[in-house]
Amino acid sequence: MAPKPIETKAMLHDLPTPEPESPFARSRKPYRFSTLCATVDNPDMKDQYGSSSVPIYQSATFKGVGNEYDYSRSGNPTRSHLQHHIAKISSAAHAFTVSSGMAALDVILRLLKPGDEVIAGDDLYGGTNRLLSYIRKHVGVVVHHVDTTNPENLHSCIHPTKTAMVLLESPTNPLLKIVDLATISKDVKEIAPGALIVVDNTMMSPYLQRPLEHGADIVYDSATKYLSGHHDLMAGVVTCNREDIAKQIAFTINAVGNALTPIDSFLLLRGIKTLALRMDRQESTAQHVAEYLWNLGFHVNYPGLPDHPQRDVHLRIADGNGAVLSFETGNKELSERIVAATRLWGISVSFGAVNSLISMPCVMSHASIDAATRAARGLPEDLIRLCVGIEDPQDLQSDLEHALIEAGAIELNAAQNKYVRVPDPDALSRAVHDLDLDSGKQELEWLVSAPGKVILFGEHAVVHGVTAIAASVDLRCYGLTSPRTDTKISVHFTDIDNFYHEWDIPSLPWDSVTPVPVGGEHPEELDQRLIDALTSTTLAELGEEKKAASAASLAFLYLYMILAKGDRRPALNFTARSTLPVGAGLGSSASFSTCGAAAMLLVHRRISIPPSPPSTVTHTHHEGRRAIPHDIAEEANRWAFIAEKILHGNPSGVDNSVSVFGGALGYTRAGFGRDGGMEGIQGFKSLKFLLTNSKVPRDTKKLVAGVGEKKANEPELVNGILKSIQGISDEARRALADPELPRDALISALNTLIKENHDYLVTLGVSHPALETIRETTKTPFGLYTKLTGAGGGGCAVTLIPDDFKDGDLQALIDELIRQGFQPYLTSVGGSGLGILSPFPEHRTPGSDSHHSRQDAGQFTPPETPNPEIAEGYEKQSGEFNPLRPSFEDAVTTDLPQWAASLGRWLYV
Repeated sequence: MAPKPIETKAMLHDLPTPEPESPFARSRKPYRFSTLCATVDNPDMKDQYGSSSVPIYQSATFKGVGNEYDYSRSGNPTRSHLQHHIAKISSAAHAFTVSSGMAALDVILRLLKPGDEVIAGDDLYGGTNRLLSYIRKHVGVVVHHVDTTNPENLHSCIHPTKTAMVLLESPTNPLLKIVDLATISKDVKEIAPGALIVVDNTMMSPYLQRPLEHGADIVYDSATKYLSGHHDLMAGVVTCNREDIAKQIAFTINAVGNALTPIDSFLLLRGIKTLALRMDRQESTAQHVAEYLWNLGFHVNYPGLPDHPQRDVHLRIADGNGAVLSFETGNKELSERIVAATRLWGISVSFGAVNSLISMPCVMSHASIDAATRAARGLPEDLIRLCVGIEDPQDLQSDLEHALIEAGAIELNAAQNKYVRVPDPDALSRAVHDLDLDSGKQELEWLVSAPGKVILFGEHAVVHGVTAIAASVDLRCYGLTSPRTDTKISVHFTDIDNFYHEWDIPSLPWDSVTPVPVGGEHPEELDQRLIDALTSTTLAELGEEKKAASAASLAFLYLYMILAKGDRRPALNFTARSTLPVGAGLGSSASFSTCGAAAMLLVHRRISIPPSPPSTVTHTHHEGRRAIPHDIAEEANRWAFIAEKILHGNPSGVDNSVSVFGGALGYTRAGFGRDGGMEGIQGFKSLKFLLTNSKVPRDTKKLVAGVGEKKANEPELVNGILKSIQGISDEARRALADPELPRDALISALNTLIKENHDYLVTLGVSHPALETIRETTKTPFGLYTKLTGAGGGGCAVTLIPDDFKDGDLQALIDELIRQGFQPYLTSVGGSGLGILSPFPEHRTPGSDSHHSRQDAGQFTPPETPNPEIAEGYEKQSGEFNPLRPSFEDAVTTDLPQWAASLGRWLYV
């Protein structure tokens, strides 16, 4: 769910404002920013004719001796009006305007002397990098490039006397990294009091960010961009509050002669008047475009998106998200086709104008940075930068969509009835190739996790074409693959009677496998030949008493064998643990299937997670969670659905989709006269639920078949019920996605829909006395509304907990349910989907996987053929961190989430 743009444009700014000329003068409140922009007035420079627009003093010289103006290189009335106006909107005491943004930086860098040291970011505008390289070679200034997104990265470079300047951008161009200007300013001043903090504020303009308010000494903008807004002039702006710095800058500008001309000063004044108006429109459209690309699964760099790593910092120092964003396609040639296919988006190296622009920085604005340096700084060659203008948002998005279609980046998915991203087969092949380059490298442990789900509305009806509303829960399944040193494969399902078993890999029925090639898709039907072979030989010894463990083993072995590539058949153990109640209708089988599918894709090197960052760039844990690429998530979802088929025969596909993608979605099954597909519910609000496990077993296949039989026998009744449930789902989806609906109205509406939906399910015959007991317990005397979720027939009930429900009452309800023999779980819905623990040492927390005794584990069932090498391998394994399996299998179930989070960086869908 992507957030709205930051709405702080109405903030007051305590800046100078014109005083009233009436003799009855009274103090006024400071003007708001948009008023300041439009009000060009300098009390010290009144026009003799009262012109409402500042005149152009198109004169090189001025007559007289000792007057304020004598030569336009030194001073010009039009330029003075402009500089006063810029200072007013920038929280500055002094402002200077020069011929371009690079001229502004040149003036600032002339404050340096040979031997000085400069600390600069590693994601800078190409022209800035070029000028820094020049002064390093020809002036003798030392330049340190660091990742400034982490203030601590600067500490090792700061020298108390040598550090003369720190050069920052936030957001950076073009990766939109955020820099904590306030913290860096404070840290630098404590160590090197004489250092100047310089900020390039072009991406934000004074409207959205005023770095002088956060400790910067000097701020500069390329006024060619947002301040002008029309790309009809070149200009640069320098602002500061220190008198000594202002005198040096004024001297340099006068000596060099690069001050802005009168005509350009006039044009820039005119442009600034509409700065707030333009940026409001541009920022709003940029948010829509970013969300559009983000929902398609592209990696998008934009601080207005919820997965932006430094979003919290940006919210603190800025008043908006800006109108520049960038995204990656995974393929440079694809990016080139997209850029070439646009019509409304002009191909240009600049930004900030009223018309929208598109570019590839590595080919255009950042081409002056050599390829090796770009790679070392993590600048993707396939990166596309979008600079949003003021055109109609729908026209811009439509043009971009046509370009994506024409380039082959997206295609229409008939089942979902919407455009979806086209997986890049070359990217998958390259990833597999990269993983296989070193065939002798050590096998990794892979830890994955996936959430369970609740069907909020539409159970059973979804099988017959009605839309189901489903959401992930913060109860998860965890799966761990650990390499073995023999020729065996083993499973340990701790939640299914602590089941453990192992098989000899060569003895598996490999002659019954029809492998699916890398990048290929599994046929619509299961490989019955392989299933029969596994059932009749490999799993035959388990017997009927281990039916659940046998089904889980079948799904796992099926994936292991059909995904294996050639003769590469790694020996491993797969352990699955869950904080979900197994068999309660909360999608435990789907989360298990997702974990198994993701783990096998990783083990067989069919997918790869984002690569380890270059060693030359410092990365820290504060960067936040990185996203699993959309094509990888889609691949995991396809194979999780295969595992679900093995476990449930004919699943709807909603459970595994929620488990992989998380959040909340509406799912409609194709083939019933309605458009099928999944649609994420944007704007989904976090809701608190009490999930109560009835502890009554249910047979999902039998219950689904029973509704089908009832429909065949009583079509008019059942079809009427299905139509009513469709109305409930539609109304629920509208309510959940409505940002204007008050919270109490939402809760009230959902309670009504919960009651109606459950009543219809009772009529369909899928409830159970235990579920009705839970329902009555929550209703009287607590006044809560409950319905079954999933197949019913026992399983689990969900109870919506209002925000104002008292803690004491909640605890009393939980105690009462436990007293009646049920198992309640307090949870929330709508969280992350598939997660993969990064295996890279720099992403892992050393020592965090220490052994903790597990109190809820039963007697461990040893392998039928004990293999001491497995236990010994725990101590023998080399690597940057200890093996996870001992602590994973012994951790207390309730501690699993905290244990997993402590290990290091997770990547989530």
